[in-house]
Amino acid sequence: MSEAAKVQWFPGHMAKTRRIMAANLKLVDAVVEITDARIPYSSRNPEIKKICGSKPRLVLLNKADSADPDVTSMWLEYYKKQGLTALATDCRSGRNVNKFYGLLKELLAGDIEKWNSRGMTGRPIRIMIVGIPNVGKSSFINRLAGSKMAKVEDRPGVTRGKQWVSLDEGFELLDMPGVLWPKFDDKLVGEHLAFTGAVKDVILDTEYLACRLLEFLNEDYPRLLVDRYGISLDDLPEAMDEMSGCVTGFELLERIGRKRGFLISGGEINTERAASTVLDEYRGGKIGRLTLEKPIRDKK
Repeated sequence: MSEAAKVQWFPGHMAKTRRIMAANLKLVDAVVEITDARIPYSSRNPEIKKICGSKPRLVLLNKADSADPDVTSMWLEYYKKQGLTALATDCRSGRNVNKFYGLLKELLAGDIEKWNSRGMTGRPIRIMIVGIPNVGKSSFINRLAGSKMAKVEDRPGVTRGKQWVSLDEGFELLDMPGVLWPKFDDKLVGEHLAFTGAVKDVILDTEYLACRLLEFLNEDYPRLLVDRYGISLDDLPEAMDEMSGCVTGFELLERIGRKRGFLISGGEINTERAASTVLDEYRGGKIGRLTLEKPIRDKK
């Protein structure tokens, strides 16, 4: 299988969003950056740091219930050492969402004290919420607002216009459309974004993506492969690549297809269907709690 080209996907509405973010930054007191706890490195847009500058920021590692809890703890400790306020949340279960307001008030304690001293007690705390597509941003806002204020759809870039949302405890939130960056210099970043569905599936071949994901799982989470698909390295002596000595993702994909009965005429394995199944089950959290990146890779 040939190596996939670098992922490049930057629709026009995302370029517009970047300009809107920069223009509206002066309207808010802090920026909340929502990331995907399964890919904390790849789901942080470096453009956001450039745009926000010294504006106070809170980093949320969302979808934490689908991520490896031990690795999530590593990320929280890493951000703490960096001087960044971070919180692991899950908008589906509501875990840690109630800590959101308190952390922001701590982050803005100096500003709040200044407002109070100037007779501006009760002044609304205005925040901008940003994040790449498919990190659960709209669902998180809905959880905070208690109603369907933001349209939720599992498709990259569905929220296209900025909108203010009134929250509890005197907060006003400026929601921004999901935005990626013009170029992914790291091929792994592009792959990880494609794994989670942050970029459209048409960007990379689904079989290639599934094979790459299976290779990662076999290396870092082999028990999840055994539990979900009943396969392991011991089951696949024929899957070893003679050059590298490693199990190949394509052999793993074929074994999954055969076990699931994904066969076409002549008994040939329908690897395309197997690939779609693997990606769908990963994105749906059915394979298990796993994180693709550890803090050692983060440079932001």
